[in-house]
Amino acid sequence: MPRKQPTARQERLGCELRKMREAAGLTAREAARLLGAVPVTMSQIESGVTGVSETRLRRMAANYSCGDGELIDALMRMATDRTRGWWEEYREVLPPVFADLAELEHHAQFMQVIGTAHVPGLLQSEDYARAVLAYRVPELPDSELEPRLAHRMRRKLVLSGEDAAPFEAVIHESALRTRVADRRVARAQLNALLSETERPNITVRVIPFDVDGFAGASSMMLYAGGAVPALDTVQRDAPYGSVFLDASAQLMAMRTLFRKVESVSLEPAPSRDLIHRLAKEM
Repeated sequence: MPRKQPTARQERLGCELRKMREAAGLTAREAARLLGAVPVTMSQIESGVTGVSETRLRRMAANYSCGDGELIDALMRMATDRTRGWWEEYREVLPPVFADLAELEHHAQFMQVIGTAHVPGLLQSEDYARAVLAYRVPELPDSELEPRLAHRMRRKLVLSGEDAAPFEAVIHESALRTRVADRRVARAQLNALLSETERPNITVRVIPFDVDGFAGASSMMLYAGGAVPALDTVQRDAPYGSVFLDASAQLMAMRTLFRKVESVSLEPAPSRDLIHRLAKEM
């Protein structure tokens, strides 16, 4: 049965199958004929509106002469995954991108984040996150702010546990010094950040004001590693919400951006020292 509203993960699966077909030089009609299906079925699969079985997916890969076994296996796992995580509770409460982001983080093999305006969302304390969300224009009523805050706090679960994926954040000193609420909240946020760095999977690097060679990084960026590099995804803030990027050229550009930003940041130990000093100054 066709889905009313496919998730970003389901759409990504369809998109990758379309890329595979196009790389083989086949039209959707030709691919449907090889599969023994009608063209509308191919359109629905490639848009994520209709799911695809493991058998059909492997037939499609064979028809497309795709020899990348790791990619095929990764797509097969996406196609057969029936995980319904906590984020599903929010699909009828918040815009779909909120649940899609939590699902992306849940499946990420690693995460790399750049924060120049605020502390990244997964590292925010509750009071800090509330102040950031409340600053939105137009202001959110409590009936919308509270679920967004609860969702952001539950997203932090992905950082804990024995199987938590490696998480690296590069944060500019300006974000650490900015009091989005007041001195008390700012100090508590810095201390919370120090506590997070004690987790073995979390690395925090700081770009100090006095460093040479940093020309900015635009908006916040989350780089989420997929099961194979071709399935990596970038999430960036946009004026009217979040956007997910997955084109190969976009991924390459964002990998380069992270390396450039990381190269001018302090090592983890000096970064902790700087955060500790800032907390004492608050």
